[in-house]
This record gives sequence, structure tokens and C-alpha cells, in this order.
Amino acid sequence: MAFIIRIFIQNREASLEAHFSSTGTAGRLNTSLGEDFILVGFSDWPKLELPFFVFISIFYFLTLFGNTTIIILTRLDIRLHTPMYFFLCHLSFLDLCYTTSTVPQLLINLHGSDRTITYGGCVAQLFIVLALGSIECLLLVVMAFDRYAAVCRPLHYTTIMHPRLCQTLAAISWLGGFMNSLVQTGLMMAMPLCGLHHLNHFFCEMTVFLKLACEDTQGTEVKMFVARAIILLLPVSLILVSYAHITRAVLRVNSVAGRRKAFGTCGSHLVVVSLFYGSAIYTYLQPTSTYSQSEGKFAALFYTIITPMLNPVIYTLRNKDVKGALRKVLWKGRDLR
Repeated sequence: MAFIIRIFIQNREASLEAHFSSTGTAGRLNTSLGEDFILVGFSDWPKLELPFFVFISIFYFLTLFGNTTIIILTRLDIRLHTPMYFFLCHLSFLDLCYTTSTVPQLLINLHGSDRTITYGGCVAQLFIVLALGSIECLLLVVMAFDRYAAVCRPLHYTTIMHPRLCQTLAAISWLGGFMNSLVQTGLMMAMPLCGLHHLNHFFCEMTVFLKLACEDTQGTEVKMFVARAIILLLPVSLILVSYAHITRAVLRVNSVAGRRKAFGTCGSHLVVVSLFYGSAIYTYLQPTSTYSQSEGKFAALFYTIITPMLNPVIYTLRNKDVKGALRKVLWKGRDLR
């Protein structure tokens, strides 16, 4: 099958090159005519396609199951009706949407021979992926602020983290994420694209589009880099400042049990922050000229599949409240039987 796909791609390349040379368009993509893109995915590693299909299917199922479980538990157990779990519910919903925006397309491409996606579909996927990733950047900052208020201002925590403030912070995260995506997607759509319709990735990703630009896009790339730096580095800085205050407050606690409890409530969030921001900074804050598309595909597997799958596991294993709520729901299910 991989051989057939490769022959198909080569024939498509030859026909497109002949068309471009005859029309004198120098290989520019005529996106106004609704030309399709071909997502190369992992067809250049044909032996990995079947193992990838199996493992990614398993990981996707675990992601759906784990994050859906977190959402259901936070709704059913009244002990989880707190700001921390309100934001965790948003994070789980984000992970569900983020993974679903890319993984089904990847599984179809791994299993079948049709790897095409329309220009409109590609732009829509790019917008959604950028929006959801940006929202998660902002939401993780809000969760860090919640942990700061819980540890450093425990007597005023319920006053500070009022339900209305929590809803406002969540709404700002969603709105800010969509605005950032709108800016970057608009900048990308303004760039002329040249060459063949091949995207060397398993979904429509910004860095791959930048590789297809056929004119000097240094000014546009600088604007995109600034936008990505703001949405990544500024939140990371705020999170680090929050945890610097948290660490200082915890070290003042004389009780070892108190310190352990305080660090326990923040440990899960720190692990999630490290996984998400580490892979995102590696992918989006390196120059386009040094970006390796092969490495980028494997990095994308990490932040689109592995991290969303691990998030509910991290919060469940390190959180007594979530484990208690899960046991409560399971025992209720047994009693009903």
C-alpha cells in the first residue's frame, strides 16, 4: 500500500509540475480553485504505519476515556465543585477537542490510501489546533494563579477565587486563544504558497505552511514568531513567578505534612506544564530554517496524543480527591447492580 501511495504521489507531482510549467505559474498553489493538499504523514516510514495505527488508536481511546471520566467526576461529586476542579474540567475538555481535531484524520491516513484534505479544511484545522493550543497556554496560567491563591492566601482563597471570577478567567482564556489563532491564521492565509500540494506532516501545522511560502516572508514570520512567543513565553514567565511565591510560602511551613500537602496540590500541575510547554516551545520557537519536519512530526505526536492522554492519569494518581470520587462512583455502580 505504501508503494502505491508513493507512486500516486510521484504521478501527482509530475502532473502538477507539467501543469505549472505550462501555465507559467512557477509552481504557485492556486488555492482559490479549491486545490487539495496531500498530508504525507508517516508514508515515508511505511513500516511504522501499522504499529502507529495500533498504538495511536489505543492512546486515543485512553485519552477519550480518561478525560471524559475527569469531566463526569467533577460534575457528579460535590466535593470537586471547587475552582481547581472547575479549571481541570476545562483542561480535560480542551484535551478532548485538541486530540479529536487531529487524531481521526491521522488514523484515516494511516489506514487508507486517500491522504488528501481540502484547502478550506486545512485552514479550518490549522485555526482550531492553534486556538485550542493557545487556550491551554492561558488556562495553565489561570490554574497556576489558583494554586498561588490556595497556598499563599489560604484564608482569603474562597473570597479571591469567587465562582464569577473563575468563569471570567476561563472565558478570557477561551477568547484569548481564539484571538491569537485568528491573528496567526490570517497571517498565514495572506502568504502566497508555492510548490506541490504536499504537507510533510500528519495535520495542517503552521511550521509546515511556512516551508511552502514562495516569497520573502521574513516580515510575516517575525510577526508570527512574536505572536507565538507572547502566547508561550509570557504564560511560562507568569507560571514561574507564581511557583516562586508558592515555594517561598511552603518553605515557611514548619509542618512536614503541611509542606507535603502543599507540594502535592501543585505537583500535578507542574508536571502537566512541563510536558505541554516543553514540547510546544521546542516546536514553535525555533527558526523556520532550522526546523526539521521529520522531528516535528514526532514532536507533534507527543503534544497532540501523549500529553492529553497523560493529563488525567497525572491528576488521578496524584490526587486523593479525584481517586475518592472515582471510588465513590464505582461503589454506587456496584450497589445499583
